[in-house]
Amino acid sequence: IIIDPKMAFGTGNHETTYLMISEMLKLDLEGKELLDMGCGTAVLAILARLKGAKRVAAIDIDEWAYNNALENIRLNHTEDIQIALGGAEKIKEFGQFDIVFANINRNILLNDICQYTNSMKPGSILFMSGFYVEDIPAIEAECQKNGLKLDSYNERNNWVAVKVLKG
Repeated sequence: IIIDPKMAFGTGNHETTYLMISEMLKLDLEGKELLDMGCGTAVLAILARLKGAKRVAAIDIDEWAYNNALENIRLNHTEDIQIALGGAEKIKEFGQFDIVFANINRNILLNDICQYTNSMKPGSILFMSGFYVEDIPAIEAECQKNGLKLDSYNERNNWVAVKVLKG
């Protein structure tokens, strides 16, 4: 994967991106529909497409990140990734997903879990990162309010990535 990060987040060096990439590498994405929410450089979206995801959508609220994601998608010849500039309100434009990756921050995640849930097919998976181990109870409580169940988490230098399931 070729990434020219410019002003966007997502080179793979930060703990949260590293954790999310690690989670994605464990998955069989062949034929899956995947959302990369808060895509930054689009590194996760690009990896998903290269791993065989059938449809990939990427959304970021930051215009610098959005433009950088478009460039990185072209650099990696994954132009069929759908990309949008905006927040969680844009998710509904893309339909439903088998897998959602959201690497943002605690407060935005807590606010947007309901919108992620609405975009998830039954039996789908949500991976979230951008927060610390001590934030897991708050994230888990909001997930439970939205019919999601915490399955597992991985940690690196006090940062975590959680895996959450929709029944």
